[in-house]
Amino acid sequence: MSLKNSTVRYNLLYVFDNLEFGGGERFFAQLINRLSGKRYKIMVACLPTVTFLEKIEGSGALVKSVDMRNRFNVKVILQLASLMKREKIDIVHSQGARADFFARIAGRLAKVPFDISIVQMPVEGFDVALIKKFVYIVLNRFSERFVDRFIVVSDALEKIMIEKHGIEPQRVVKIYNGIEKDEYCIEDEEIARRRIAFRKESGLGKDVPIVGAIGRLVWQKGFEYFIEAIPDVLRKIPEAMFLIVGEGKLKDELNVKSKMLKLEDKIIFTGFRSDIKDILASVDAFAMPSLLEGLPMILLEAMAMMKPIVATKIEGIREVLENGLTGLLVSPKDPQVLSEAIVDLLIHKDKARQMGLTARKVVEERFGVNAMVQKVEGVYEELLNMD
Repeated sequence: MSLKNSTVRYNLLYVFDNLEFGGGERFFAQLINRLSGKRYKIMVACLPTVTFLEKIEGSGALVKSVDMRNRFNVKVILQLASLMKREKIDIVHSQGARADFFARIAGRLAKVPFDISIVQMPVEGFDVALIKKFVYIVLNRFSERFVDRFIVVSDALEKIMIEKHGIEPQRVVKIYNGIEKDEYCIEDEEIARRRIAFRKESGLGKDVPIVGAIGRLVWQKGFEYFIEAIPDVLRKIPEAMFLIVGEGKLKDELNVKSKMLKLEDKIIFTGFRSDIKDILASVDAFAMPSLLEGLPMILLEAMAMMKPIVATKIEGIREVLENGLTGLLVSPKDPQVLSEAIVDLLIHKDKARQMGLTARKVVEERFGVNAMVQKVEGVYEELLNMD
């Protein structure tokens, strides 16, 4: 499908809170870097963090600082509406409970032709207090009527939006997350170089078995069960070490748990790291003990790096991983089966390597970033051709 007038430059506004750099922020960075140019003028309303600005450097996108941390801020709605009117926005595309609500209401006030929301996680699964979650759900359900298209990243989310939120199927479009697969080294020499460099920096021996878990330190990621699985792994592989990479409000709680289990010498909490490729190159197995996911970017990254993976068999993960072929799937909240799967991958290295190779092929075939961007642009074109 092509635009009615390919010489017209359309104005896109991306709205998200950007309180932390996660899958949603990366999704928008990927779009910005590939769509900015002759056809689209792109503006972004968010908190302009250093990490995000680095990701879109050179794109030409204009970033406006908008603080959406307060969910009841009428000034934010008026600020967004003014921006939309002034820049004659054709499509507003948002993500996140607060950003979605602000963008939808502001879009109505500014008479923006089209509104799109991407759903990486259903609002019911947000890691917030019950009262705040109730408010999010009410505001989200009220403002969903103003959305022309919901982009969801998995079959599970598509089902939730249609069956639980009552959204008409024609308003829901499934587009898998994508990654820049060519940026993930597949040459053994390059992986070895990255592995040696990171291990040297971290004071880890070149032959020490390392298991890594990466993500925001929040309840949905299930890191407490990863920590609880470690003693059983150590009973069989006492030299193993473990990395937990990321920041989040459970950081102190997870540190306390590791000390209670006397694992402070076996677990390295790295905090936020931007060199995820180097970390993935350094680990011998990747663990994802999540309790709730949309379609996690880090899982695709681990697959692209040919890592043997053990993950929970929950919706959003089992849609990507096939048990025994591209990884091992285990029940959530079960440290014992998680530990058994980790040991399996560390001991049976040939099987683990074959899983990693197969996982890489799946990413190449199904989860490329260019295909993702093309499909999102197709949604834009469909709407603009309706105008």
